[in-house]
Amino acid sequence: MSIRNGLFSSESVSEGHPDKLADRISDRILDAFLQKDENARVACETMLADQCVIVAGEFKTGRRGAFEAVQAEAAGLVREVLRGAGYRSAETGIDPDACEIQVRFNGQSADINRGVDRSDGLLGAGDQGLMFGYACDETPELMPAPIAYAHRLVRQQALVRKSGLFQWLEPDAKSQVTFRYEDGEPVSIEAVVLSTQHAADIDTEALRELVSERIIGPVVPSSLRSPNYRELINPTGRFVTGGPKGDTGLTGRKIIVDTYGGAAPHGGGAFSGKDPSKVDRSAAYMARFLAKQVVARGWAKRALVQVAYAIGEPDPVSFAVETYGTGQMEARDIAAALRSEFSLRPQAILERLTLSRPIYFDTAAYGHFGRSDLDLPWEAVVPD
Repeated sequence: MSIRNGLFSSESVSEGHPDKLADRISDRILDAFLQKDENARVACETMLADQCVIVAGEFKTGRRGAFEAVQAEAAGLVREVLRGAGYRSAETGIDPDACEIQVRFNGQSADINRGVDRSDGLLGAGDQGLMFGYACDETPELMPAPIAYAHRLVRQQALVRKSGLFQWLEPDAKSQVTFRYEDGEPVSIEAVVLSTQHAADIDTEALRELVSERIIGPVVPSSLRSPNYRELINPTGRFVTGGPKGDTGLTGRKIIVDTYGGAAPHGGGAFSGKDPSKVDRSAAYMARFLAKQVVARGWAKRALVQVAYAIGEPDPVSFAVETYGTGQMEARDIAAALRSEFSLRPQAILERLTLSRPIYFDTAAYGHFGRSDLDLPWEAVVPD
C-alpha cells in the first residue's frame, strides 16, 4: 500500500466474532497436538453455525496415542474456547455446555507428507504458495496505523466487557478505522465504526454514548481526530443476535484482519489451524520478521517482503523486497543482505522463530503481528 494523499480504512473483529471463534478453536486444537508432539502435522478447520460446531482436518503424529488423545479432548477444548470468549447460552450466541460438537479427524495424506518429511532429511514446504510480510514506521509496533487502531478498539471492547462494568455488552464486535494520509503519512482519523453485540434491554442512544466514552474515547485521542471526525456506533441501531447464532463462522475467513488490514498484499493462505511446517503460516511469519528488520534497522521507512515456495522443495522459488522509494539503499541490495543473513528454508525458519511450540491460540484474535502483549519471536528485532 502506498497511499500518498487520501483515505484508507482497516477493520478488526473481536474474539467473540464467529470467524474468530473458528480460528481460535482451530489453533487450540493445534496447540493441543504440539503439546504432545512438537513435530505433529496439523491442518484443522472449524465451522460454527447456530448451536453446532464442526471440527475437522488432517493430522499426523509420531507419538503413540497423541492423535487419539487430542481427538478425545477436542469437544472439551471447543467448549473451553466458547466459554472463554464470553458465550453463556444460546440466547447470547451459542451455549458452550449444550451445543452440538462434531469431531471429524483424518490422517494426513501420504502424498503430501512425502514432500514435507523428505527422505533426504530436509523439511520441504508443505504446499506451494506465496507469502508477504510488511512493516512500516507509522506506529511503535511498526504496523500500519489503520489496522493498529482497529485492533485496539476491539481489544478495548473486550476489556470493558470482561470488567463486568456493563452487563449489556456481549462478545461479538467489529471495528473499522479510516485514516487520512498526507505525503504518505497518517495524519488524522476521519471515521470510526464500532458495532458491538448487546443485551436487548439497553437503549440505543445510551449504548452509543457509553461506547463512545468507554471504548472509543480511551483509544482515539482528540489530537488524532480530524475536523470532520465521525463515529458510527451500531449503525443499524440493534445488534442483539450475534455469534454463531447470527452468522456462520469459518476458519481462515479473516486473513486481512490477521495481517495488515489491506495495507499490504496477501498471498491468500490462512494461518489458524496449521502447524509451522506449512509455509502459509511459518513463511508469512518469517516475511514479517524480515520486513521488521528492514524498518527497525533504518534501512527503509516501509518494507514489503515476498517469498514463494513449491510443495516439497526446501528452498524458496523466489524472494523479493520492495521499499516504495523509502529505502536508504536499493531494494535489491536489502534483499541480498537479508538472504545472506537469514535462511528461508522451512526447517531454518522453524528453528530461528522457535515455532514448534504451542503458542498459537493467543495469536488467533487481534492480529498475528505487532503484538506488544505477546512474546512472539517473529516480532523480535535482531541488531544490525
